[in-house]
Amino acid sequence: MSWSALLDQMRVREVLGGQKSHTVSGESRTEYERDRDRSVYSSPIRRLMGKTQVFPLDPNDLVRTRLVHSLEVSTVAEGLAAQVTRDVITKKERLDDAQQRAISKIAETCGLLHDIGNPPFGHAGELAIGSWFTEREAGQNQIEKLGGKTTQAGLDFLLFEGNAQTFRTLTNTRLLAHDHGLNLTCATGAAVRKYLAASNQADPKSEIHEHTKPGFFRSEAEIVGKICARTSTTGRRHPITYLVEAADDIVYCVVDIEDGLKKRLLTWPLVLKFLQDRCSSSLVFKEVIEGANRQMKGVPEESQLWPSEYPQAFRVNAISAMVRAVVDVFDLRYDNIMLGDYHNELVRDEKCAASSFVAACKDLLRESVFRSQGVLRLEVRGRKVIHDLMDLFWEGVSSYLKDRKRQTRSYGGKLYLLISENYRHLFEQRLLLKEEDETYCGLQLVTDYISGMTDAYACGLHPDLTNG
Repeated sequence: MSWSALLDQMRVREVLGGQKSHTVSGESRTEYERDRDRSVYSSPIRRLMGKTQVFPLDPNDLVRTRLVHSLEVSTVAEGLAAQVTRDVITKKERLDDAQQRAISKIAETCGLLHDIGNPPFGHAGELAIGSWFTEREAGQNQIEKLGGKTTQAGLDFLLFEGNAQTFRTLTNTRLLAHDHGLNLTCATGAAVRKYLAASNQADPKSEIHEHTKPGFFRSEAEIVGKICARTSTTGRRHPITYLVEAADDIVYCVVDIEDGLKKRLLTWPLVLKFLQDRCSSSLVFKEVIEGANRQMKGVPEESQLWPSEYPQAFRVNAISAMVRAVVDVFDLRYDNIMLGDYHNELVRDEKCAASSFVAACKDLLRESVFRSQGVLRLEVRGRKVIHDLMDLFWEGVSSYLKDRKRQTRSYGGKLYLLISENYRHLFEQRLLLKEEDETYCGLQLVTDYISGMTDAYACGLHPDLTNG
């Protein structure tokens, strides 16, 4: 792969044969800065404010939402990419100043966008959408119509994946008065793709990390192919993707601990003992604790400030140490990454100095935070909400498919008209083209609409429609 292709500036609409994006006279922003700005002002980003990071529908405004998480990932991704560009890439490649700035800007944008495809209730929401197709009769029937459980069309829904929905939202939905999402550059479109496999090729047991989950739906296969051809990433990850993925891991493995402490699911002595037991030999762990202790030197442990300030010092020092470890391993694996031969995560690489520390933090979260009673209860509630909404809106879509008319004479017609107009417009345009299976298009209308909802909106709509 070459950076000249990896930083391709052509936009999705033009790649698909559409109109070139208009640039006003005097525009000073680069194409990558325009990608970032489009993202910041987009409705999917605003909705992240009401979506779960770890704690669904939490009343505590100090606990992170998916939007706060995405802003933090974006910040770390931008800084990490800038450091990698300065300390690694420019020592191996000839890049001009504009190309160097582009790398960090793309990473910043992808960090902001990486979770926009996640439905309400986080990863539990993904499972809820997929399980509707196995547990509810209406869902089972539609999978049969799509050819069964082994076809890509069927598996797109059975294995519903937020990362694939992110790519769809960004490239093939109606966001900016056209049907090409945010109409991003090919460079950003390629870098935002964390997973590469189609749903019927993904294997959770694969040794190739980027093939363990579906990365795109059948509806976006053409777009994926054209973006990959432009950026020389066919069958390969974009190098920036590794950095954004690492930034996501770096952020959530420490800030979710910080939130767990705020929720009193964890105590600092428990956290410290757990990490000591799991990674006491880690130089990164030792550096983080020494740095936090040094930063808190003037604050006595009995102070009322200590319980809130020490976790912050821990987080600051942990992110700094992990970023430096990732820079080192990116340098070590650079040639393999550029050849498309690197199939691991940077933070899990055996040569990454932070790998045992990251693994210990994630184990702590799985054992003491993600399995807490409050989180589990709300995730179960979310499953019920999503299943019932899927039932209702599939009834509405089925009603429209019978006669292709918008009407209010039947309850199905009323339900169809409750779906947002921008989603319905795209669906009806797809039907007019007669190029795709109508059942597949109808199911995507339902999953597009529901995955775009915030937690609170879904929970509020559910009793409104079910008299719950």
